[in-house]
Amino acid sequence: MRIGKWDHDAFVAVVKDFHGHVAPGVIIGGYMVEMARRTLPEGILYDAVSETVQCLPDAIQLLTPCTVGNGWLKVYHFGIYALSLYDKYTGEGTRVRLNVEALDAYPRVRAWFLKEKPKREQEPELLREEIRTAGMDLLQAAPVRIHPDFLVKKGKGVVRRCPRCGEWYPAVLGDLCRRCQGDGPYLAGKE
Repeated sequence: MRIGKWDHDAFVAVVKDFHGHVAPGVIIGGYMVEMARRTLPEGILYDAVSETVQCLPDAIQLLTPCTVGNGWLKVYHFGIYALSLYDKYTGEGTRVRLNVEALDAYPRVRAWFLKEKPKREQEPELLREEIRTAGMDLLQAAPVRIHPDFLVKKGKGVVRRCPRCGEWYPAVLGDLCRRCQGDGPYLAGKE
């Protein structure tokens, strides 16, 4: 079974280099991307959606041309372990999710995903072997159609200088930049 251009073991090595450790979620995500990609017609341009901020975006970025930086990957914080690949013009595509109903046959994956055991008790090598054995049997796919409003690419528009901090930002965000509106991650005076 190939995950993109790699066999399972080679993909695991790529995951470690890219993600910082061998995350079960990225490995399963690799199978999810592969399943979705196999449903798409050859030669189409596609975009991606991740319904979680954890692990799946990295699998998508490793295995497709869709990245956060180029805007072809949209990441939503729904907390659902699912992704979609879809034709960027028609919105037709496939959504793949981790099928929790199938996890009874894979107790280590179940314990990891449902947090039934603390991480220190999960036996990572055995968990990875179970993921390899299960492959796409852990997954469920269904056709989807992306809402047309999400197919429209929105540019930055007019850029203005924030009157408070002097940073340049898209004017559509308001009279002040988002950071000066209180949406930034920094403490005042500690940028």
